[in-house]
Amino acid sequence: MSRLALLAGALFAGLTLAVLALQVPAARPVDAPPTVFAAGRAMVDIRRIADEPHPVGTPAHAEVRAWLFGRMTELDLAPEVQVGVLSPEASQRLERWSDGAIAGYSRIFNLVGVMPGRDRNAPAVLLMAHYDTSWNSPGAADDSAGVAAILEAVRVLQAEGPFERDLVVLLTDAEELNLDGARAFFSEHPLRDRIGLVINLEARGGGGRAMMFETGPGNAETVALFARAAGQVEGGVTGNALATLVYENMPNGTDYTIPKARGIAGLNIAFIGRPDQYHSPASTPEALDPGALQHLGDQALTLARLALTAEALPQATRNVVFADLLGRVVLVHPAGLGWGLLAVTLAAFGLAVWRWRDEASPAAIGRGAIEALFATVVAVIAAWAARGLAGPMGERYGAGGADLYYTLLRRLPWIEAGIGLALAGVLLAVLLGRARLRPRWQAAGVAALAVPGVLAAGPDVPLLVCVAAALGLAFAPALPAEERRAGAVGWMVVLVLIGAVAQLIAPTAAFLFLWPALVFAVGLAAAALLAPRFGELQALTPLTLGLALVSAWLFYQAHPVILGIGMDLPGVAAVFLLLIGAGARLLAPEPRLARPLTLVAVALLLAGGTLGLTGRLVEPLPPPAAGGPT
Repeated sequence: MSRLALLAGALFAGLTLAVLALQVPAARPVDAPPTVFAAGRAMVDIRRIADEPHPVGTPAHAEVRAWLFGRMTELDLAPEVQVGVLSPEASQRLERWSDGAIAGYSRIFNLVGVMPGRDRNAPAVLLMAHYDTSWNSPGAADDSAGVAAILEAVRVLQAEGPFERDLVVLLTDAEELNLDGARAFFSEHPLRDRIGLVINLEARGGGGRAMMFETGPGNAETVALFARAAGQVEGGVTGNALATLVYENMPNGTDYTIPKARGIAGLNIAFIGRPDQYHSPASTPEALDPGALQHLGDQALTLARLALTAEALPQATRNVVFADLLGRVVLVHPAGLGWGLLAVTLAAFGLAVWRWRDEASPAAIGRGAIEALFATVVAVIAAWAARGLAGPMGERYGAGGADLYYTLLRRLPWIEAGIGLALAGVLLAVLLGRARLRPRWQAAGVAALAVPGVLAAGPDVPLLVCVAAALGLAFAPALPAEERRAGAVGWMVVLVLIGAVAQLIAPTAAFLFLWPALVFAVGLAAAALLAPRFGELQALTPLTLGLALVSAWLFYQAHPVILGIGMDLPGVAAVFLLLIGAGARLLAPEPRLARPLTLVAVALLLAGGTLGLTGRLVEPLPPPAAGGPT
């Protein structure tokens, strides 16, 4: 079997597994057994809540609040209305939204209910979502889905209870303005000091898997609770320490931002697929993915049940490394274990290099490392190009920044597909064509590829650094085909070095590098032990299997990363090219296929750019609207 077939087969298998793992569970219907969460029942509430936009201060907002008060009464939550005051920032934003129609409005109304537990003095569990919407969106997803999921989860829990501790339900107001509802509860409500765990439900889009993307500080016990839920939630769970680290360093905030600042443990869960529905008139009950609602609500129910029956709620201890494996199980380990994984990885690499010492010269390994660096920086440039062709970046949005931001969200599926094809083209071109293409032509290709990204982003320093690095590396010695194995070791040396740096400065996020490196190193060592000649099947088998498994996990991880930050930081996708490329290097096709496959690589690059442009054409910038989200 040719290496091309093995490479294509491994990547196709990985992509297939990832796509299957990214699916949401089927939505349970209205007539599902009463003991389970049913999205069909929750949709009944959403159709009532999200009939029209209901931002703060509007008659629709008051109607939704009254209706939700009635629903909480039906669920025996003995609801109360907590009245608070809008912050000046929120009042000003509301006035801008309404184009002055709502001026001087100052009140907020939280809805608070309690399902009593046996021990009324024990720390309570809080289920939280906000019921207000942005100005022009019915908000079927953001956050009617969270509200309805809580109501359906409470219905199930009421039938199962009573539990050891109280369950508090908080439907906050004015989240879209300035998190004022959550701020009022945790500043003024008598229950604020009894909350021991917060489960907050959110949405930034209208579908996709519900992902746990934020925890409180010292999250070891909180993550342990989350990991226990993996086997009990239909469709499993999604979440990892990288997402929590990234979110902590973003300017975004949700209602959980307020209790987190008070040191209260929590789990922040949201779905971000179908981004065209975020703060959009398109966010209707009919457009909402009921499978996403099922996944969100089933997690809320399972986590609340586990917390309500726990002997003690999570306390702040230490942060841990965690990530789910295709949604089925959550792997957790102490951050310091990363150094042990590095040691095992280096030992496996050392074994392979010793077995292949006649070929693995330092010079050959160095050329492989240069190839890995070249591929990575070119991938950054290619990702920026595909993104740039879809529209301008961040600070270059201009006066119509809000309108353009939401337009680009609608273009995001095109951007993601474009980045994916462009990176596939880069990897194929580097693995096949670099040794055959003269350095000046490589440099010319890099320069041409840089133009769309630079035009879109302006003088972005990281992008310009990558362009300069790629132009310099284009003139570095290429890796000849006969040094294939040593070149692969060079790729993995780069991977291990980056993993070591990540372990040093961000140990909870280093798993993204360390876990694939460990799998690839073990596969490489197995190949070296099984066969002295690389071309023999027994040598290729562990490498192919390792690439299939690792690429499945990486494709699965890449999707939410691109949806979450790819619009503003497209270059992050290059990390996944480096990781997959480290495994793909040993399975690179035979040199005789270099010319036709290099043409395929160019076609993939062009296709990636075309998809970016297509997004611009399919989702044009609408004319400025009065009011709207700002």
